[in-house]
Amino acid sequence: MSDVNKTLQKWHASFRKGIDFDSWGQLVEAIDEYQILARQLQKEVQSSNSSDFTEEQKKTLGKIATCLEMRSISLQSTQSTEEFKLEDLKKLESVIKNVLTYNKTFPFDVQPVPIRKILAPGEEENLELEEEDVAAVAGSTEAFPPRAPASQGTLLPRLPSEPGMTLLTIRIEKIGLKDAGQCIDPYMTISVKDLNGVDLNPVQDTPVATKKEDIYIHFIMDVEIQRHLEKLPKGAAIFFEFKHYKPKKRFTSTKCFAFLEMDEIKPGPVVIELYKKPTDFKRKKLQLLTKKPLYLHLHQTLHKDS
Repeated sequence: MSDVNKTLQKWHASFRKGIDFDSWGQLVEAIDEYQILARQLQKEVQSSNSSDFTEEQKKTLGKIATCLEMRSISLQSTQSTEEFKLEDLKKLESVIKNVLTYNKTFPFDVQPVPIRKILAPGEEENLELEEEDVAAVAGSTEAFPPRAPASQGTLLPRLPSEPGMTLLTIRIEKIGLKDAGQCIDPYMTISVKDLNGVDLNPVQDTPVATKKEDIYIHFIMDVEIQRHLEKLPKGAAIFFEFKHYKPKKRFTSTKCFAFLEMDEIKPGPVVIELYKKPTDFKRKKLQLLTKKPLYLHLHQTLHKDS
């Protein structure tokens, strides 16, 4: 079997999995599956190096991705009427299965999904967004670029050791949220700031976390702090911003944040509180996200070269 046919087979299996979850009423799992497949299709559509599909076939893939997005939005809508029904989506099974030979008119009048906006922490607070309905999404003619951050993240390797200097590895284990299962493409942005909110290190993004369990999103990812602890100024802090994608508004938003101050850096596990957005890097107007016992769970490892 050729690589292209293997890819198509994988996409079809993912499509069927989402449809099955949807049919069984497992909406969170269905949304996750639809989002994963939509992202894979969009990546193929935007690939300039790929010669596996013609431009017309890529256009069809992009339209399928739009329909997957629309179904995801419908499942998350609080309205009783569904904008894009499961029965509609089922009509696309033969299209995705036979995209190489498909030569009919696409079943729905849609275009590839529009650009997703990635906003700075708190920027969404001041952004005046028009409440566009699904039909407006479908009518867009903008192409979809690779979204940021890439699903593999931007984590950096550990710095070289120096005699007498200490490096810190922070394992992000999990975060507790009351709506953990509803968060789409969740990831963490990690930064080190001084008291004025100025970056002291390169900012890093984790890969997207894929394991959700009850009220927890599990990361199990190591972050290497990009400066020796002895070189950090007094009052510095390490920030963790939890971000997720909002399909209705089509941007990635900061949901909450947490931070570690220098006196909290010590080997072993640590549980820290979550605060409401926008991210307050100066730590002057902090508001707890919830009164419930929900936290960010970390594990710290110190590396000292003697």
